[in-house]
Amino acid sequence: MELKTFQLGAILWRYRPHLFMSLAQIGFAFMYFITKASFNHGMNPHVYVTYRLIVSSIVMLPFAYFIERKVRPKLTFVLFMEISLLSLLGMTLALNLYYASLIYTSPTFLSSMFNTIASLTFIIAVALRLESPNAKSPKGLAKIFGTLISLTGVLTISLYRGPVVKNLWAAPIRMPHTSHVHEEWLKGSIFTVATCIAFSLWYIMQAMTLKRYPAQLSLTTWMSFLGAAQTAVFTLIIQHKPSVWAIGFNIDLWNVLYGGVVVSSLLIFLQLWCTKQKGPVFVTMFTPVTTVLVVFLAYFVFGEKLYLGSIIGSIVVITGLYLVLWGKEVSQKDQNTTQNMREEKEDNQDKNFCLEGKEDVP
Repeated sequence: MELKTFQLGAILWRYRPHLFMSLAQIGFAFMYFITKASFNHGMNPHVYVTYRLIVSSIVMLPFAYFIERKVRPKLTFVLFMEISLLSLLGMTLALNLYYASLIYTSPTFLSSMFNTIASLTFIIAVALRLESPNAKSPKGLAKIFGTLISLTGVLTISLYRGPVVKNLWAAPIRMPHTSHVHEEWLKGSIFTVATCIAFSLWYIMQAMTLKRYPAQLSLTTWMSFLGAAQTAVFTLIIQHKPSVWAIGFNIDLWNVLYGGVVVSSLLIFLQLWCTKQKGPVFVTMFTPVTTVLVVFLAYFVFGEKLYLGSIIGSIVVITGLYLVLWGKEVSQKDQNTTQNMREEKEDNQDKNFCLEGKEDVP
């Protein structure tokens, strides 16, 4: 019995990244429905983003300060402005568009579209000449065709809804729906595409910033704090009623705490840890798990309407995603191999130089 327990513990320890990423996707899946219920209850999405980022920055601050105090570089004015721009793009713009689109669409739609970020990031990287498409190699073709397939899936989800998949039984939980949820589907689709583009640009810029400021927790804390300040100013400009800032001891409060403590702090930390252990491609490979969980919960638990177009489009998008990820994985392995060979060659040259120097000594 003890041997079996030890073996199980060893397996869980070995596959920690897989377990953590699976738990993270479950947490992200529940976020869609908690947030949707809160918005249907009347909470303003921009107020939610502000409060969530405030909670996140408070939770992350002590961890960032103590864990990274020896590796955190000095924050110059230029670097601060760069982080401010990064926060404006990834926190203020992306998150506000993200949750605004949730009002006009559904959790299933939004989680499906989120799988296109890898393809959009590849397109933007090629446009900015940060990456070469290399259409003559299998890895390059995989990225190109994967991107085209993902975009085809996006068009399918956005423009073709198709018939409703009939529920076989009554859902145990019913969330209230606002009257305009499914009436402005195209508007929600535009917001969602804009969200994915903003996140793609953010990922590219974040990779550049991390080279100059390699303190991930501190960077996340700064972005949450600055994003909260920027979103608060934006909300004050467009919302003049003080009542929108009031939240009671209800679903709105639990939504803010869940988003700030669990999603923006715990789950983001797990993703950063898994990225460090296994790389960004490994982390991105788990994104479709959220889509599958959201579809399952939406259909079987919350009684959301599920359209045939969303199912077909999601399958197409996920297929394209894994093609892109395969191409990226092969490219990364090739780069690592080339780098290792270069370093090994330099080491051999240094050794030969030292040997020649010793031979010259009388």
